[in-house]
Amino acid sequence: MTLNRKVGVWAGLRYKGKLGMANWIMHRITGLGIVLFVGIHVLVGFLGQQFADDTAFAINAIYESWGFQLFVYFSVLFHAFNGSRLALMDIFPGLIRFQREMIWLQWLIFIPVYGLPSFIMLQNTLTGA
Repeated sequence: MTLNRKVGVWAGLRYKGKLGMANWIMHRITGLGIVLFVGIHVLVGFLGQQFADDTAFAINAIYESWGFQLFVYFSVLFHAFNGSRLALMDIFPGLIRFQREMIWLQWLIFIPVYGLPSFIMLQNTLTGA
């Protein structure tokens, strides 16, 4: 028995989830970003200590760049805030009814906590301070 669904490629790729699904996807992406950073950090430490290789210094320059630092900062903060929201909902199951409001509160707190240091970092980077 087969299902006969006539869904085009673009209709299938279109995002139809809501705010909770977007947070779920972002939580997975930021978790992978953290794993990527830690893995690169360990690799560079190993290569630098064992071989004093130029490859280690080249990779080190990549993950010390301001773009990568902003990505890591975003990943750690978002993952922490979203994980805290999920832990609160696990501890107090009655809060699940207010999931949408908690997501908006999470973003309301996250944006200034991420935005202000990122703005200062970009300003210092672009002015050369």
